[in-house]
Amino acid sequence: MMKRTCYLVVALLLLGGSAASAQSILGRLAERAKNAAENNVGNKIEKGMNDILDGKLGKKNGKDKKTDNKTEVKGSAEGWTCPECGKEGNTGKFCEDCGAKNPLSEPSAKPAPKKEVPTAYAKSDFVPGDEIFFEDDFANEKLGEFPSRWDLIEGYAEIVSLASRKALGFTDDGHGIVIPLMKEQRAFLPDVFTLEYDLFLEEPLEGGESDDVLNLVFANDELIGWNSHECGEITFYYREDGSSTIKWYFQKPDASATVDGGKDLGLNPGLSDYNDKDNPLIPGEWNHFAFSFNKRAFKGYINGMRIINIPIAMAPKSLWFAHDGASKYGTVSNVRLAKGAVPLYDRLTSEGKIVTYAITFETGKADLKPESKVEIARIAKLMQENPSLEFEVQGHCDATGSDSVNDPLSQKRAEAIVAALVEEGIASARLTPVGKGSHQPIETNSTEEGRAKNRRVEFHKK
Repeated sequence: MMKRTCYLVVALLLLGGSAASAQSILGRLAERAKNAAENNVGNKIEKGMNDILDGKLGKKNGKDKKTDNKTEVKGSAEGWTCPECGKEGNTGKFCEDCGAKNPLSEPSAKPAPKKEVPTAYAKSDFVPGDEIFFEDDFANEKLGEFPSRWDLIEGYAEIVSLASRKALGFTDDGHGIVIPLMKEQRAFLPDVFTLEYDLFLEEPLEGGESDDVLNLVFANDELIGWNSHECGEITFYYREDGSSTIKWYFQKPDASATVDGGKDLGLNPGLSDYNDKDNPLIPGEWNHFAFSFNKRAFKGYINGMRIINIPIAMAPKSLWFAHDGASKYGTVSNVRLAKGAVPLYDRLTSEGKIVTYAITFETGKADLKPESKVEIARIAKLMQENPSLEFEVQGHCDATGSDSVNDPLSQKRAEAIVAALVEEGIASARLTPVGKGSHQPIETNSTEEGRAKNRRVEFHKK
């Protein structure tokens, strides 16, 4: 409305208003435009009006400078201005209003190298569990608070916003230990299970060359004390020079011996057990960690590449995350625990369909996550081994969004899966994508686990 008024007044003045009136009105408009700019509500049209009011009318400018949508981050002795919401006068690490991180207090993460992550996933032998019994993406948690579905054993942790996600972060550069909040805190892992989570690789603190980014600790219910690491422990390091190492320690089932090991994952080929092409890590990004335990065998993966392979290990009954403060954040997201997987063909023959939770998408999008390549490759192999097999590919959502959003989104996701299978060599005529939205839930939508089970992909034999 103000913009239209400005144009109308200027037009009237140009058509015959007095010079005194024009000067008075223009003075008021200049003050209003100044206030609008100070309040961050200006736009390109108002900028044009400001140019007119500043006496720039009729002047030819050079090439217009292109700008992006990013808000400039300003800082002073009075505090810093949040680039996300515009809140001024912040003094801590996070915005007091929206919780965004202060980009001025800490250097930005190193740029991610160009690499083809899906290739590693396509070769991965990790098989996610079928039945999810704990999942948390922290999306419904409040920034700065401790997550509601976890318990704190020691130290400090809170919900943070990092790289467009809410996550569990050990933000005080200090010690912390957290564990999923379960009915049986010391015995919630089955004999066959998989664990998945995302870990953000941000630059370590200066001088933090030898301390860990995150520890994953496994315990047996017969062990005494939370600090007993006799069952198993995995420590991930991300050092100041860019090199990285993962180390592990596991006890044998009869406690007669232990298995220790480690691999250098450094980004510099000269420092690494892997060459630059095969190095699974992506600095400055979320990296997907996955682990599987099958009665006695333990395996670990980073971005689809198998790093740990222990044939005989003590069966863990609980797990927790620990952080010792060397990095800016030991930050995890998208934690998922599931019971072990049943072979695809067995599921198909017994139920006439395959229900899978291993094909996942970016939030609110039809973009497949890289780790989905593992399950898609397994489905493609099954279809190649059974040339007469045809599927209706169904995409299912939970009831979080409206039908107007979920219905077309589930259809697009089903189509994305079909397209991925076609890339694997499967004829499109053997696949029919169908979006089911949230109309066919198999669990309640009132719990995190129930919603997680409703977010699924089904392959129905035609």
